[in-house]
Amino acid sequence: MKKKKQGIIAGVVLVGIIIAAVLIGINRDEPAENKEGDATRGANEETVVWSSELSAPHFDEVSVHDPSIIKTDDQFYVFGTHIEAAKSDDLISWERFTNGYQTPDNVLYDDLSNNLAESFLWAGEDDADSSGGFSVWAPDIFWNPDYQHEDGTTGAYMMHYSVSSTYIRSAIGFAVAKDIEGPYQYVDTLVYSGFTEDEQYDEASDVNKQWRQTHIDELIEEGTLTAVNDDWFNGDGSYNNRDYPNAIDANLFFSADGRLYMSYGSWSGGIFLLELDKTTGAVIYPSSDGETEDGRMIDSYFGTKLSGGYYESGEGPYIEYNAETAFYYLYVTYGWLEADGAYHMRQFRSASPEGPYVDAAGKPAVLPANTSNSQFGNKLMGNFMFKRTLGEPGLGPGQGYMSPGHNSVYTDPDTGAQFLAFHSRFPNQGEGHQLRIHQMFMNQDGWPVVAPKRYAGEALIDDFTVEEIAGSYKYINHGKDNATAIKESKPLTLHSDGTLSGAVEGTWKHEGADATLTINDIDYQGVFVEVWDEQSKRGVMSFTALSDQGVSIWGVQSLSSDLASHEIVEEIVKGLSIGNPNHVTRDLDLVTEAFDGATIDWVTSDETIIDQTGKVDRPNGKDGVVTLTATITHDQETMTKQFEVTVRGQESAQLVSYLPFDGDLIDQEDDSHTVTTTGDKIDHTGGEITFDQGLKNQAAYFDGTSGLRLKDGIIDQAAYTVSMFIKPEQFTQHTSAFFAATTPEQWISVVPYGHTEQTMVWSGSETWFDASAMRRIKENEWHHLGVVVEGEGLTFYINGEEVFQGDGLAVDLSSGASYFGLGVNHWDPPFNGWIDEVRLYQGALSGEEIAQLAE
Repeated sequence: MKKKKQGIIAGVVLVGIIIAAVLIGINRDEPAENKEGDATRGANEETVVWSSELSAPHFDEVSVHDPSIIKTDDQFYVFGTHIEAAKSDDLISWERFTNGYQTPDNVLYDDLSNNLAESFLWAGEDDADSSGGFSVWAPDIFWNPDYQHEDGTTGAYMMHYSVSSTYIRSAIGFAVAKDIEGPYQYVDTLVYSGFTEDEQYDEASDVNKQWRQTHIDELIEEGTLTAVNDDWFNGDGSYNNRDYPNAIDANLFFSADGRLYMSYGSWSGGIFLLELDKTTGAVIYPSSDGETEDGRMIDSYFGTKLSGGYYESGEGPYIEYNAETAFYYLYVTYGWLEADGAYHMRQFRSASPEGPYVDAAGKPAVLPANTSNSQFGNKLMGNFMFKRTLGEPGLGPGQGYMSPGHNSVYTDPDTGAQFLAFHSRFPNQGEGHQLRIHQMFMNQDGWPVVAPKRYAGEALIDDFTVEEIAGSYKYINHGKDNATAIKESKPLTLHSDGTLSGAVEGTWKHEGADATLTINDIDYQGVFVEVWDEQSKRGVMSFTALSDQGVSIWGVQSLSSDLASHEIVEEIVKGLSIGNPNHVTRDLDLVTEAFDGATIDWVTSDETIIDQTGKVDRPNGKDGVVTLTATITHDQETMTKQFEVTVRGQESAQLVSYLPFDGDLIDQEDDSHTVTTTGDKIDHTGGEITFDQGLKNQAAYFDGTSGLRLKDGIIDQAAYTVSMFIKPEQFTQHTSAFFAATTPEQWISVVPYGHTEQTMVWSGSETWFDASAMRRIKENEWHHLGVVVEGEGLTFYINGEEVFQGDGLAVDLSSGASYFGLGVNHWDPPFNGWIDEVRLYQGALSGEEIAQLAE
């Protein structure tokens, strides 16, 4: 959808501008005055914030997905998916220097198509999922001083890239250059995956997936492999991705004795390890199939299994040897990469490059069968938000990440300082992503722990006093789950007597920068370190620590207030709201706590409609008007604020259109409603709709070239309901099953396969609204979809189950100047599949009524 793509690009640019403006950094080179207020070291523990000597630098943001980090001379570089790369001299301000998939004249690969042609024969160019373009993912950048070029010189930057056409048909190849910025010249394709026992093809692909189309037959002929392993295939001859990897996400590292290894793999089959010849880059295959001493698979082609398997998620491996601890650290990312996919990083370690790798609890990286991966691996971070409380200085709801993952690590060879490079999405900002760098510190048990804020020049300080550490903090426990929910910070106080209270209770102590927090008799080992706080725009004290069960906790010191009580109350009154008070249809979230310990008490003028907790009981028929009074108190200062709230009365929804599609296009509710066929767009004429067996009698069949346009203005209220059954035959992204609009810029669309690759209700283009089901319905199966709109609120149902409820819908059909389509919109390919039993209502159906329609 052209409109959609333009909107997303503009949105990402805007997000970048906003983040760049808000996330002001620091520079330790200038121990200047504290521009935001000069708190003194050692003042009252409950009010003072650590007075940092750090001052604010400038962050320049870049979007590099799956970043691989390296330093050469005085420049840091990150290389990522879709041939994106950037450079920096301080890890803070970054500059993009690539041109994506442009070819020829590609910055990194010159003539991309010809250069990587051998890899593209298998996947990644105009094929299946990459139809119409390229899929070159997750490169690993690595300096190999031993690599020998054809001209006899040694030393090369090696770029191991992934090409992919499906979730399992992929390959890893590599190219080399003498200059870090390229161009890189193709050398070889090392590993293939997704091959089948016999001839098979993927949808929208002419690539024969039979294993002889890879290099495996050549390896057998030359004696490197003895034969095909029957275990590579399922009973039907398809690729066994339960036990074997998707060949993407390469990572190279040297062992302590100078051998070169490559870890790789993604998702369901696990992470594997192969040794490479460091002079040629060729794979040194295991001599035979077998097992390690601890029972892990050794495959003569794929190598030694390091982690994962059994259809559990796990990708983006990164291994680094740390000479101080003499351990190899394995990082793996769990989950799905999008904002709602619970993408997050895990950590293991081993005394050997070949494993076994274990977490802090001693649990193995290779999973047992039929076991969730959630309890395996130290969880570095998940979705989180350092929440900004009402009345607290700053902008927005707070600072946090969504789906942070696919990391690499840079360790300074001189200082030992460690830096975690990863990409992240952000709360309430869709799929826009950016590079993030966080410093890591080795805890007392030899595990790296991650600073709770992005790197901004901070360094460990050993002379903290108890008084400087004590105070109020925003506390996050990342847990060990794979949940998509955002973990919001909670208040925690570290008292100067060594106790802590608030969100949890326990004790704390420090020795220099080393921190130990004991909570529920569990010790968390880590460090106290000053960081830059985006909300207060100053350096503050923080802690990061890890338990022996692999649970990470963070704390960031809360902003102390320089305001008088009456000023705090005034700020709270100014910021207090309840959303749109003129159209309330669901319970209100009435805030009762605010900044600096302020409280908010609520009184209602009519408890039968809205009680003091915000619970709403809608009246029948007419609207109800209620006055809510909030009393804000801080110390002895008090102010009130009133809201006049209109609660919409519940009225019976009226059926205005019913299309059973029993061999015709007649609207059984009102046969005067004209339903016409369209071409491939809602405003194109022509097209043809046929009829076939449906759920009840017949259904309309949409062949992917046509659609239907319903009577204009059939819905002219702010509250309405859409009920329909669909059976998609083939998914195309952004295609509408149901579409309504007032203009091409103001529309709402029911999308079986949305931009999140999930089923959703989507609205735009001026103000975007995503109502994702968090899953995708299946092809060639019937599904009931229900959409209930009440003003700005929308509830989405699949098969009678509520999958989304939220506010913020900006499209209003109540003017009557609306038009409607089935299977078509203004931009995207038409729907391909069956639609049946379409019902449109003026008014909102209840969840129970939707469930009845879904039966």
